[in-house]
Amino acid sequence: MHTMQTSMPLLPPIGCNGRGIQDSSPVRPIGLEEHSLEEQFRLLKRTGVFDYLDRLPLEHEMEAFRRNIEKFNIPVHTTSWFYAMGKDEALIRANLKRTAEIGATTHNFMLYSRHADGHMLSVDEVADAYLRAYDVAMEYGVEPTFEIHVNCWTEDPRMVTPVALAVQRRGVPFNLTLDYSHMIFKIGNDEELEISGIREDVAAGRVVLDPFQKGNLVDEWLDQNIVRWYQMRASVPNGPRNLWAPHQPGVFLAAIPEPMIFPMVAGDPGRGILYPFTQPAPGEWHSPWHSYLLEPAREVARKVLRYHAHNPASRLRYITTEMITQPDYGQNAKFSLLGQNADIAAFLRKTWLDLAAA
Repeated sequence: MHTMQTSMPLLPPIGCNGRGIQDSSPVRPIGLEEHSLEEQFRLLKRTGVFDYLDRLPLEHEMEAFRRNIEKFNIPVHTTSWFYAMGKDEALIRANLKRTAEIGATTHNFMLYSRHADGHMLSVDEVADAYLRAYDVAMEYGVEPTFEIHVNCWTEDPRMVTPVALAVQRRGVPFNLTLDYSHMIFKIGNDEELEISGIREDVAAGRVVLDPFQKGNLVDEWLDQNIVRWYQMRASVPNGPRNLWAPHQPGVFLAAIPEPMIFPMVAGDPGRGILYPFTQPAPGEWHSPWHSYLLEPAREVARKVLRYHAHNPASRLRYITTEMITQPDYGQNAKFSLLGQNADIAAFLRKTWLDLAAA
C-alpha cells in the first residue's frame, strides 16, 4: 500500500539584503562605499540563487531602480528602515509610499529601543507604534513587519510575545521579522545578556536562546505563527567581535541610534553579530573559524523551513540573507560578502529540498 504524500508549499522567495551585495576581496575589503546600483543588480543576477533584491530606494534612486528591475528581471519585494518613535513618523509614511511605488509588498521596521526623548519604550508603546504603522501601511497596500534587532525594542526578546498579543487583541495580525543572529551571538556572552537585561532569566532557564533546547524563543515565536519574514545571517554563540572595525562615536551609521542603550567607547571593536558561513581563506577574517559553531544558525533555518513545510497555515512570506557591512557585522573583512550571502541562499534551498525528499 502506498500512502499519498501531502504536497509541500512553495519555498518563499529568497532575497539578498542590499547592504550585502559587495564583490569584496583582499584587495577590496568590505566597506561602506557601495557598487553602483546597476552593478549591484548585475552581481545579484550573476549568483543565480536569488529571487529578488531587498532594499528601499531613496527618492532620487527611484528611476534607476525601475530601470534595473526591468533590465535584470529582479524585483524588489521587501524594504527596511530604522525608526525612532517621536521623531520619524513622517519618514514612515514616505518610506511606505516608496515601498509601494517600487512594487514591494512588505516593509520592515527596525524600531529603536528608546523614544526620541530618551526613555525606553514599553510594551504598550511598541504595540501602539505597530498599530499606527499598520494603518498607514494598509493605505499603500504594504504589510509592516517588526524585526528582532539589536539597539531596537527586541534587544530584550521578552517583549516580543506581549507586543504580539497586544496587537492581536486589537484584531490585527502581528508580523515578526525573525533575524535570530541577534540572539545567537549573545549565547554565552554575559556582557551582551546584560545589555538585553536577560542574564538572570537565561541563567535560571526562564529565557532560552539556544534553539536546540526545549522552550527556546524560536519555537515560541513559530508556534505563535507570527514569523512573516525570515532573515538569515550567520552568527555564532559568543561570537568574536569585529576586531577590524573599531567603533567611532559621533560618526553616523543607520544602525547606531542616538542615544544608545549602552555606552559606546571609541576604539571598541564592533559587536560580533556576523560570522562567515563558509570558511574564509587565510587572511580574510580576523578570528579562527570553525564550522561546528554555526550549527545553531543552521538549526534555526531548519526549524523555520520545517514549520513552513508542515503547517498549511504558516504565514512565512519572504526570506532574505543578511551578511552585511557596518562595524557590528562584516566591515573590513576580506572575503566576498556577496559570496557568503549566495552560500547561505544555496544552503536554504538545499535544506528545503532535503525536507521535500524526507
